[in-house]
Parts: sequence; structure tokens; C-alpha cells
Amino acid sequence: MIADDIVTGAAGASGSPAAPRSPRPYLDASNPTLLPESSSLEMPDQDFSARPAREWAKRRGSSIPRTAVFLGAALMTAAFAHELYGVLAFVQMTPIQFLFLVLSTLTFAWISVGTLSAALGFLPLFAGENADTIAIPDADGPLEGRTALLFPVYHEDPASISGTISAIVEELVSLGKADSFDIYILSDTRGAEAGIAEEAAYAELAKAQVSLCKIYYRRRIENTGRKAGNIKDWVERFGGAYETFVILDGDSVMSGVALVRLARAMEADPSAGLIQTVPKLIGGRTLLQKLMQFAANVYGPAAAAGMAFWSKDQGNYWGHNAIIRTHAFASAAGLPHLPGPPPFGGHILSHDFVEAMLLQRVGWGVHMAPSIEGSYESMPPALTDLIVRDRRWSQGNLQHLGLMGRRGVPAMGRVHLFMGALAYIVSAIWAASLVVGLVLALQGQQLLPSYFTDAKTLFPIWPVIDPGAAMRLFLATMAVVLLPKALGLALELKRAQQARELFGMPRAVAGVVTETFYSMLFAPIMMMTQTASVMQVFLGLDSGWKAQRRDGAGMELRDAMQFHWQHMLVGVIVTIVCWETSPGLLVWMAPVVLGLVLSGPINWLTSQNAGPAMSVILSTPVDRSPSSIEIRARRHTQNWRERLSPPASPVEPQRELATAA
Repeated sequence: MIADDIVTGAAGASGSPAAPRSPRPYLDASNPTLLPESSSLEMPDQDFSARPAREWAKRRGSSIPRTAVFLGAALMTAAFAHELYGVLAFVQMTPIQFLFLVLSTLTFAWISVGTLSAALGFLPLFAGENADTIAIPDADGPLEGRTALLFPVYHEDPASISGTISAIVEELVSLGKADSFDIYILSDTRGAEAGIAEEAAYAELAKAQVSLCKIYYRRRIENTGRKAGNIKDWVERFGGAYETFVILDGDSVMSGVALVRLARAMEADPSAGLIQTVPKLIGGRTLLQKLMQFAANVYGPAAAAGMAFWSKDQGNYWGHNAIIRTHAFASAAGLPHLPGPPPFGGHILSHDFVEAMLLQRVGWGVHMAPSIEGSYESMPPALTDLIVRDRRWSQGNLQHLGLMGRRGVPAMGRVHLFMGALAYIVSAIWAASLVVGLVLALQGQQLLPSYFTDAKTLFPIWPVIDPGAAMRLFLATMAVVLLPKALGLALELKRAQQARELFGMPRAVAGVVTETFYSMLFAPIMMMTQTASVMQVFLGLDSGWKAQRRDGAGMELRDAMQFHWQHMLVGVIVTIVCWETSPGLLVWMAPVVLGLVLSGPINWLTSQNAGPAMSVILSTPVDRSPSSIEIRARRHTQNWRERLSPPASPVEPQRELATAA
């Protein structure tokens, strides 16, 4: 059958006649025999202004961790604002000084929330406890229900996906649990040529694994709703046959043990609607990937544990590497089409945050399980790819601002939605504070001080800035910024000592120093790109939906310079302004201008494969001792790449021999 023929209705299992039609027609571009019989489940769109009946009683967990984070951040921010006010208002605060005070305080408030959250997560981890918000059983017990593993793909490499699936199946078979899992490859790939090649590859995969695990494939003609619409299509057509499902992205993989433990946890707690794991970053080859992997593996545990600690069972969802209760998702998390055009209207882009909120509001537990091992994903290979992905995420998160005021959004849902949007808005606030700070510096150089106020006085007022207060403010700010890294280093040093790793402690220190240096250079670049993203979203520019580049290295320097020419130009202008104003000001602004001036070369350098020295310094435990699922996935991916590659022309060897002769 031609892959791009329009097929209406659900279809039969692989190798069997087409199944009866679904209650409503579906249009697929793929062969219907690659699908099982339909098992429909209604998934109605939800009303954000309504307050639906709760499935479970209202949860009243301890509010102490939540209070500790947000009240503590408020107190720290108030102290910062008071100290900054004392530095600025040495005579009488001007409007521009007040604006600088407000912008700087907002930026500090955001940093302090993240820092206190990480500090809260550090405490149980350092004491040897886990931060899971739900009990996670081991993988030895039986499974009563069925779980679907969903791979939503959009122009992904079939060899890579096939390798990942083969590795997962192999692990499930070794555990004797493969019969409890089915696998669905849900494609939104566009174009007949790409679709035909993709379907042939996955049909071969299903045939190769037919005796071990059932693998199904479907490609939609219309990718309505993007990824969220892809999942909804599966829920409505096949979700009725499964108690739970797990979503894996094109760059993620989960071990058989992790999958079985998640399924058993859902069976043990009928009120759990979703359990989110904390994926470790693996598989990086470029310097950027190594830096991101190191940061996620060293600083990530405390941050994730802190979020779990104060979120409790009202946590968040990151769109993949999580298990979801099917009937809870279908009944509570249907996403409506927002009124108006993109970027604020249309389909909901960052659907995961919203789906978690919808589950919470009817009482389903949304849990985090940071202690589960065997959950992995990878990072884009270059800064350019990271920025392109970040642009789409920023639009999705800012879209949530329109939902926060709806009557049916619960309090914790509002917190998560607001924090997601603020993660991008704060970059614009930081950028604005730097601009206002430069204006203040220029103003201080150009304007003559006024020694007498409008009120009558016999003595002049001398404008004297307290250097001690300014230094205290600077040191306190740096302490708050760097504390999460220090806490992560403490956990890594403890782990290295317990593992008796040779050179583990000096390697950890060198890794943190290296990562901190590069993160300082990345920060102003991401500030500029995220500020631009926020402005584009508010101007009504849509990000679109582009396929992600998962692999590759060696970005051309010319391409990097062309991509960053505006950032470099801004950096040069700011450098000149600072130097002309005061060489001391340039020293203070050096971390910002250095990253901007060198943004092109930095992108180029970090897109190259990491050298031996950096690979050692930035290595993580998973790098030094890869997990069995990662090893299996690499092996199977290579096998499928060879299997799916077209055969070499018989003429080529003769040509090579002739050339050699």
C-alpha cells in the first residue's frame, strides 16, 4: 500500500486484516495494518474557567517547605532592596534610580527563589535520603495492568529511534515484563518521501520484534495540535486498552527497570495521575553537550529535589520520561484551542505544564521521582540549536500568561505557569537593568552634582556613596548566584569520596570551575536571545515548528559569526561606552561584554567535539560507567543504521580498485 494514501478509520494489527472503524474517522498517511484494533477513549477539551468536580479529596500536605522557599526569598529580596536603596539614594532618589532599583530587585528575587529551592533540596540529599513524592517499588513484583510506550516523532532518525526501542525491548524481555508493554511510534513527519522511508523502517522494526513485543506505527496526515494533538489522537483511538502510558522524546531513553518501577508505583497508588522522572543528560560529544551534562548531573539533583520538596504531589510535568494514568489524562487534560491568532492564541505549545495543572485541579497527584535511575535524554549539539529550541519554549511559556487569571486554574498551577513564563521574562528584566545602569553611569559622569536641595539649608549636602555597602551588596549577590553550584559541588565531592574514585575530588572541583567560567560567558548570550524572543512573542511573531537537530558537530566559524553578529556588535558598543565613561565600569561589566563580544567564537568552539582534557574534566559518572540501556541503545542504533542504509553500488569497489591501480 502506498504510504501517503488517505486511510480512514483505525486499522488491524500487524499482519492481520484491517480492524473495524473507530467511532469517528481518522486520517492516516500510513498503512493501517501497522496499527492494532481501536480502543477509544473520550478526551474532551477542558474549560479553564470552570471548576470541575474533584476525583480525589483536596490534598493538604505540609506547607512548611513551600513557605520556607517563598517567604525566605521574599525576606532576602527585601534585604537586597534595602541595601541597594542605601547605595543609590545617597542624596535623593531620582526616577531612573528608582527604575534601576525595581529592575535589579526583580532579577534578584528570581535568583533567590531558585537558590533557596536548591538549598532545600540539598539537605535531604546530603543526609542520604531521596526526594521522591511517591513511594517507588522495586522491579521484582508483578504487573497487573498494561502500559503503552509512546514515541511521538517529527523528522527523527529512524535508526536512532529503532535502536532505542530495541534496547528497551531487550531490557523488558530480560525482566520478563515485555508482555505488559506495547510500543507506539506516533509520527507527524511531513512529506511523502520522508514518510515512505520512515514507514518502511518502522515496519521492519515491528517485524523484527514481533516475537518479543508489539510495536505499532501511525503517521498523521494533518499534524493538528503538534505534539499534544499527536498524543490526544492516540488517547482517543487506542488509550482505552492501557492503564498507563509513558512518553519518550526522540532523544530520550529509559531502562526496563525504570519503566517497570514506574508502572508498579502507579498501580500501588490509585490517586497518582502522573510521575515525572528527572532524566540525566547522556551521549554528548560536543563541548556544549559536555558542559550541559556536567551541570545537569552535578547541580541538577539539588534543584530537582528542592522542587519536589516544596511541590509535593502538585508538581510539574516536562513532556517526556514520565508515566501518566490514561483515564485521568483523558478525562481531565484535554487542551482547548485558545482564541485568537498565535503566538498567544491557537494550539497550546508548552502543553506539559498545562496538562499537569489540569490533573492537579481535579485531585490527581502529580509527582516527581528524582531518585529513579535509568531515565536519560540528550542535549542539542550547538548553542544555535539550543537557541532555536528555546525560542519555541519561550513562546509556549509566555502563552501561559493568558491562562493564569482563569477561575479554574488552581493556586499551585498558577505558581508553575508563572515561574515558567518568568524564566524568560527575567532575561528581559536583567537586560533592562543593565541598560538603565549604563544610563546612570553616563549620567553620573556628565551631570554636575547638586549640593543644595530645594529646601533652604545653611550647609551643602555632599554626594558620597558608601563603598562598603556597595561591596556587601556585590558579595551577597554573588553568594546567592553561586550557592547552587557550591551545593552541587558538595554533593559531588561526597559521592566521589564514597565511591573512592581516583582523582574524583580534584576532577569535580576542576569541572565546576570550568563550567562556571563557560556559564558566565553563556549568560549574556542567552539574555540577549531570550530578550529578543520575549519581544518577538509580544509583537505577535510565531515561532513555527521546526525539526530538531539531535546530532552533529563542527559548526563553521563563518556561520557562528553570522548568527551572532548583532550580539557581538552590542558587546563592542557597550565596551566602548563603558571605557569612555570609566575604566572601572568596564571592569564591572566585563562578564557581560566578554560573552557578547566573543559570542560567535564561543558558539563555534563549543560546537566542536570536546577534546580529551575537557572530556575528562567534565565527565560524569554516567560517562565513565555507561548504563546498560545506553550501551544497548548505541549498539542497536548502529545495527539499525547499517540495516537501513541503502546497499552500496557494485560499481564503487571496482572504481576504487581502478584508482588504486
